[in-house]
Amino acid sequence: MIVNLLPNFLPPHLKRYIKEIAVALIVILSGFLVSIKSEASKNEVDVTALSIIASSNEASTIFIESHSEIETQKVSFKLDSLLQRINKRYDFHGSLLVAKNGKIVYSNQIGYADFKKKEPLNEASVYQLASVSKQFTAAAIMLLYERSQIQLTDTVNSYFPNFPYKHVTIKNLLNHTAGLPKYFWVSEHKWEQEKAPTNSDMMTLLASSNVQRFFKAGRNFDYSNTGYIVLASIIEKVSGLSFSAFVKQNIFDPLEMNDSFVYSFENDKIKSNQLDGYRLYRGWRHLKINSTINDAIVGDKNVYATTEDLFKWTFALNNGKLLSKESLDLMYSKGETVYGRKVPYGFGFRIDTREQKTIYHHGKWNGFSTGLTLYPEDDLVVIVLEHTSYNDMKSLNKKIKKIVIENFGV
Repeated sequence: MIVNLLPNFLPPHLKRYIKEIAVALIVILSGFLVSIKSEASKNEVDVTALSIIASSNEASTIFIESHSEIETQKVSFKLDSLLQRINKRYDFHGSLLVAKNGKIVYSNQIGYADFKKKEPLNEASVYQLASVSKQFTAAAIMLLYERSQIQLTDTVNSYFPNFPYKHVTIKNLLNHTAGLPKYFWVSEHKWEQEKAPTNSDMMTLLASSNVQRFFKAGRNFDYSNTGYIVLASIIEKVSGLSFSAFVKQNIFDPLEMNDSFVYSFENDKIKSNQLDGYRLYRGWRHLKINSTINDAIVGDKNVYATTEDLFKWTFALNNGKLLSKESLDLMYSKGETVYGRKVPYGFGFRIDTREQKTIYHHGKWNGFSTGLTLYPEDDLVVIVLEHTSYNDMKSLNKKIKKIVIENFGV
């Protein structure tokens, strides 16, 4: 067949030589394909290709993997039991994803998405991240920094001349060493309009409200939601985009976080699979928690995501797909005051070094309880998202870590 396809003018010995080469190539290729198929079957690895846009703007494909069922059988049984127990005893309705060595070990959910309709949660359920949102604000700032559009030593007054608290740098805002007043109090006591204030409204209100700050910039550590709404406002000012649009274009879209978005109450439409927060009333009835005057403001909260999208985010962040190693080191390192005292916060992440280094953030807002925890020494990631006012995130993380360390691969 191969010889018949060759031109007639070729000499017989040359045709025979070409035929022999073709047969050899077919044998080698067949063996290679069989080898690949056999190896894939042996490893039993579920691989999902994610197209990630690198910082160079060139598309590259990376593979996010799940550990095999054989490796995870015991740990999955233990984590299933844990979810069932906390659902029954502590009214936990949420999702859990655990990854080790860069691969997913466990991903599941338990409970209801909508209590009135009795609709169960699923892998597409989208949660308000509460303060876990701050790491996206910090990453957006670092993107502008890497593009030389801002400096971490820039003061807020460089962008907002009427900002009433002088000598506050971007780094102060990131590390919570700015000493700013609580914007919740400002909006609840100084805002006089019916519609909830936006970031722009709050920046104007801070300038006119004459509310004193807690201390001069850099002198102390005080966890501040206000600092992160100011950061979001700087991002908008420098980029010329809304905070929502900047994060979508520069983080969510490149990392294929297709179910993630920033939501501003009264300004954005409710998205598909977007959950509400609930509280338990009289021990049995779940009441939906309504939005408040503080829910149109973004930067400190109001990023919504699934557990899978959060894993994409963590994987990409830790593998140089969004920021440089130098930027990531800054985000994962403790800040310090002007007196040289270390503070337990980097850029968008809390840093705990008491037992082993733990990089994490928890969040609580309008019934949502969230946590994203990295254990670098164990190469372990724990993501917990919940929407019925669960109150023991710290203890739950410890239990999950213990189960994985003791049972994974056993």
